[in-house]
Amino acid sequence: MCKHCLPRRGFVLGAASLALPYEAPIEPKMRLLGTEGLTVALTLDACPGAFDERIATALVEHGIPATIFVTGAWIRRNPAGLAFLRAHPDIFAIENHGENHIPPVLGTRAIYGLRPAGDLDAVQREVADGAKSIRDATGITTTWYRAATGFYSPAALAAIKPRIAAYSLNADEGASLPAASVARRIAAARNGDVIVAHINQPHRPSGRGVADGARALQAKGAVFVHLENRATLAA
Repeated sequence: MCKHCLPRRGFVLGAASLALPYEAPIEPKMRLLGTEGLTVALTLDACPGAFDERIATALVEHGIPATIFVTGAWIRRNPAGLAFLRAHPDIFAIENHGENHIPPVLGTRAIYGLRPAGDLDAVQREVADGAKSIRDATGITTTWYRAATGFYSPAALAAIKPRIAAYSLNADEGASLPAASVARRIAAARNGDVIVAHINQPHRPSGRGVADGARALQAKGAVFVHLENRATLAA
């Protein structure tokens, strides 16, 4: 299983750091504001990995907008995938998922097998370098940042300057779920949900579920929006 897309059912604590003071990371939630009917935001993380054309082509074919959170590492490995996203700016908004997919967590305890940033300087460097990679590759100045794993140390959360992009509906548990499960989760979205799934694992079944679930939700009359200024962190 790719270490960059691990199930979000718990995280592994590194035994070497047990003696250090520790502030548990938090996973903030987010919902859309001021929406009516069935309005949702589909957001897809492009962690280090490949490009899932199944999802991207289905969204273009059916006119379903999505906000794509890309890492600098993904950009460097997927020039053709980035070009596809850039060719459809009405469908895909591009935002920041960090430079190297390093969780903005202080200390040394790993989350889902990923080594954390460790300190605030490393957190800010991960965020800033991710934004720079996107700007250099696309000319886009990003507004939002989403953490690798979706978890933040409280002190790191307060220190990050871009707007924090969380979610209210985790559709694929790090691209680990069967396609049918992912499709059901997305199709069951409620008004105001910010959905997260992954677009960097083309060889896993989850991606087909993302495409199927988005189409099923659209068939129910859902309106899909980019995050823009509609979303806010929720308690």
